[in-house]
Amino acid sequence: MVGAMAAFALEDAFLKGAAAELPVAEILLLMGGCGAFVFAVLARLRGERLANRDVTSPPMLIRFVFEFIGRLFYVVALALTPLSSATAILQATPIVVILGAALIFGETVGWRRWTAIIVGLIGVMIVLRPGAEAFSALSILAVVGMLGFAGRDLSSRAAPASISTNVLGFYGFVTIAVAGGVFHLWEGRALVMPSPAASLSLLAVVTAGVLAYSALMKAMRTGQVSAVTPFRYFRLLFGVGLGVFVFDERLDAWMVAGCVLIVASGLFILWRGTRKAA
Repeated sequence: MVGAMAAFALEDAFLKGAAAELPVAEILLLMGGCGAFVFAVLARLRGERLANRDVTSPPMLIRFVFEFIGRLFYVVALALTPLSSATAILQATPIVVILGAALIFGETVGWRRWTAIIVGLIGVMIVLRPGAEAFSALSILAVVGMLGFAGRDLSSRAAPASISTNVLGFYGFVTIAVAGGVFHLWEGRALVMPSPAASLSLLAVVTAGVLAYSALMKAMRTGQVSAVTPFRYFRLLFGVGLGVFVFDERLDAWMVAGCVLIVASGLFILWRGTRKAA
């Protein structure tokens, strides 16, 4: 999970860089198409079939919907808002995932961890600061994307065991391409020929995305959700660091305070989960 978060942060940074030149729809189309091709090759090398009855099972169809929502809205948020704030908002994902794991999969989450989850949510609200001058309505895009990713992760947990990580990755990236096509029809912005710099950024996006996706699916499908999910908070450290040092974004005291609460609550949830398992 830590490796997946590091790779996702790199993917976000390269994607934001490419969005300065390319339309969002084009990035989604190219990213989805290339990623799907990579996973199709990996599945072929392992003798895994891309088409079977389980692919159209209810969990997979639900996963498609949430993947579509998560990818589309979060990529648009990355293009229009600071990387650090979009990454911070995304940290609410573990809260929704653990809630879903308790309600859907019956995993036990004690009152101490629920308290830590609430503290983490307060941290996210401090980062958002609704009603303050620093609040941007565009941040709602990242919130919707976060909800989509949480639903994607939970439905991946319920996906049939016969569907391998490579097959999941293939259909995940196909969904990204579909999202790009739909957004292109809605936006109506003409596609452009990528420059060499933008092409390298897209190559890095696909490489980081494939590595991150593989690691994430492995963690979510083999580990207890409430135990592995807190490691997602490492994405906050990676994303904020890249935002500050690569995109010269500024962190104020409220942002730092919110991030501290989010990380502290995540580490406490991890500690409680490890203690309970022992």
